[in-house]
Amino acid sequence: MSKKYLDAPVASEKMPSGIPYIISNEAAERFSFYGMKGILVIFMTQYLFMLPGSGAEAMSKPAAMENYHLFTTAVYFFPIMGALLADIVLGKYLTIMLLSLVYCAGHGVLAAMGSTAWLGMSPGIVLALGLVLISVGSGGIKPCVSAHVGDQFGTKNSHLLEKVFGWFYFSINTGAFLSTMLTPWLLEWYGPHWAFGVPGVLMALATFAFWMGRKKFIHIPAGGMAWFKETFSGEGLKAILKLAIIFIFIAVFWALFDQTGSSWVLQAEDLNRNWLGMNWLSSQIQAVNPIMILVYIPVFQFVVYPLINKVFKLTPIRKISIGLFVMVAGFAMVGVVQSWIDAGQRPSIGWQVLAYAILTASEVMVSITGLEFAYTQAPKRMKSMIMALFLMSVALGNLFTAGVNHFIVVPDGLNEAKSLVAKWGVEEADEDVDSATHSKRAGEAEQKGFSYKQTENGFELLLQGWEKSISNDDIRVGYAPDLSRQSLVTTEVAVMKEAIANIGQFWDANDRLPFADEGLNAMRNLQDPWGKPLHYRLVNRRNFEITSEGPDQMFMTSNDVRAEVSVESHTVEQQEEMVAENTGPTEASSFHPNHTWIVVRKAEIEAEKAIEAGNTLATWEQYLPDTEKVSTDAIVKQNHNFAITWQIGGATTLAGAAYFDFFTWLMLGTAIIFVFVGYFYVPKTYIQDDGMVSASAQIE
Repeated sequence: MSKKYLDAPVASEKMPSGIPYIISNEAAERFSFYGMKGILVIFMTQYLFMLPGSGAEAMSKPAAMENYHLFTTAVYFFPIMGALLADIVLGKYLTIMLLSLVYCAGHGVLAAMGSTAWLGMSPGIVLALGLVLISVGSGGIKPCVSAHVGDQFGTKNSHLLEKVFGWFYFSINTGAFLSTMLTPWLLEWYGPHWAFGVPGVLMALATFAFWMGRKKFIHIPAGGMAWFKETFSGEGLKAILKLAIIFIFIAVFWALFDQTGSSWVLQAEDLNRNWLGMNWLSSQIQAVNPIMILVYIPVFQFVVYPLINKVFKLTPIRKISIGLFVMVAGFAMVGVVQSWIDAGQRPSIGWQVLAYAILTASEVMVSITGLEFAYTQAPKRMKSMIMALFLMSVALGNLFTAGVNHFIVVPDGLNEAKSLVAKWGVEEADEDVDSATHSKRAGEAEQKGFSYKQTENGFELLLQGWEKSISNDDIRVGYAPDLSRQSLVTTEVAVMKEAIANIGQFWDANDRLPFADEGLNAMRNLQDPWGKPLHYRLVNRRNFEITSEGPDQMFMTSNDVRAEVSVESHTVEQQEEMVAENTGPTEASSFHPNHTWIVVRKAEIEAEKAIEAGNTLATWEQYLPDTEKVSTDAIVKQNHNFAITWQIGGATTLAGAAYFDFFTWLMLGTAIIFVFVGYFYVPKTYIQDDGMVSASAQIE
């Protein structure tokens, strides 16, 4: 490191001069990260398949949650790589600058989704590439930035560490709050390019802010071989092993906490989001967490912790232990909300806000405390490494959640067919489909064991059923020219349509979907071709599923034929909701277009279909919905329409409230065991000295 930079803290009791640059950098970087991350699940389930060059089917919710948590796993796995690069080779400052450029590139790639068909890259591939780059960049700088904060302090001003880490967390949550409010709004009205592009601009500003502070920072040199000597010494290994035990328990905390960006967002889609005079987007409700953090930090520091200290000494380990139990209450609350949804109700988003209030209290006690505790327990040259191990607990927690979402999904019986059709969509983008194309498809389909047949309205794939030797369980899947799936024909479909009609009669009579027993009663006289009763599940007030066990006569297998049904009833209430979503509260006060990006994109797709069919004068404006005078055009309440999506397999074995209950009980067991582990833990604290390193034992 050049001598023009300080390489050891200056003896002073004042706040280090480089701290403002780090704080401003962190606020902008967190804006970029949380803005992008906050919309991922909604983007994958509702937007990705509508981009040019994508497959014609939306990603399932479990698949989106699995991908979301795998991305989060990668983000918090790469800190170990960044820590090694910083501690051994480059030092923290250069590592942060280098990986910030990778980070910016990732945002740029995401912003380009839907514009890369000429490269032969589908939006799904571009999404994966962008997320990998962000994982490397964001993950790599994480342990370095937080450790870089601690490096600015010596023994004389180390008492300011707790305050600065509080400011550090304050900047994180300020950026998170602003981006969580803005980015979903950008996605809703201006689409993915703006929604992913604006966070990228903020990341570029964060990188610039950090570069501006280069002459103010303390640049602790990379440890080189000394790092290996200290890390693999008896003291270094002991510090790692001791903290690893604590971090494993914290990993379970993160397995639950990070679901605020996945399962909680999807739950918010089913809630009444009119709250505090605002119609919240489901992704925006995550902003409750950072704003509560800003309130909770001073409250806990100056009120809660002092009060508890009057009863018993509140050590970092005890703070974490209490926080784990508080998490149990927070997740139990959201589980109760889900049970109401499962019963066909539409609770207020305020109940989820209450769960956020509990969850955030847990975060203050576990995350902030754990961040500071990890730094103080790390020997001199291992600061970034230990911070990386702390962040690795986030990766482990998210990997566990991703694994749960993977294994609760029954294999999709149409997966090979869907993959083949999606491949055709990428390869044939902007190409005319002629007889040669159909011949090529037929050959590729035959290699997969399918039969391909061109039809008047597209094409059809014939898939062999469960028993390859007979034909009455074969599956015919119909596709439109644009590769969207239009139909599915099996021997079960006719009786399942009859069952759906019976549910429709119940709706007409009761203005609601039947509960579990009522649904089974409505289908009591119906059986599938193998003599087995059909299964009914109420998903929420507007969605239900009807399932046939299929020819293997076993429930929850890849041979189940399942109808996912949405009730599109034309009521005044629902049409007014549509107007609110498409035009905002009032046209005069709107700061966005008259129609959401999805509505405009659907109109563009319809216009493209019309042009392909020979109507060269078609424009997308012609296909926009008329949202004026909705109340006078409303149809009587009993009229309804069922939108049906047919699936083979792909069901979720742990659905609804049972999903949240599983994690709640897991957290409770973890919190109880941690009480005993924490009792026997003996910490040892290390602080950077003024020009040298000293270690002092601290027994709690």
